[in-house]
Amino acid sequence: MEVVLRTKAKQADLAIEFDSAGTESYHIGDPPDPRSVRHAQTRGYDLSAVRARQVHASDFHEFDLILAADEINLRELRRRCPQELHPRLRLFLDDIALPDPYYGESDGFEKVLDLVEKQAVLLLSRWSLPN
Repeated sequence: MEVVLRTKAKQADLAIEFDSAGTESYHIGDPPDPRSVRHAQTRGYDLSAVRARQVHASDFHEFDLILAADEINLRELRRRCPQELHPRLRLFLDDIALPDPYYGESDGFEKVLDLVEKQAVLLLSRWSLPN
């Protein structure tokens, strides 16, 4: 999500800071799944600099919005986040979970990229509207 959002924001000339992190610690420092890298690359997204990190308590204060891929991660974020900052937490796809392609076939990565690109355009159009 991070690289797609960053790329689309840059194309739209929007200065928005993006980062990504997981709720678990077991992949800290690892690059993305090679299949993700390969599929993203075919669409012009460079994931080579991306490394996994775990959500920090400071993230809840530093970022205006924290988007979760699914309900499991959203619940974990809510558990860790100060109550007053809960309005900053949402699902990336608004009301449905982003599918996890990890255990599936190659086309699952393409489906996820389709969903992420579509939602990125929608989110950036919302964020670029005057308040």
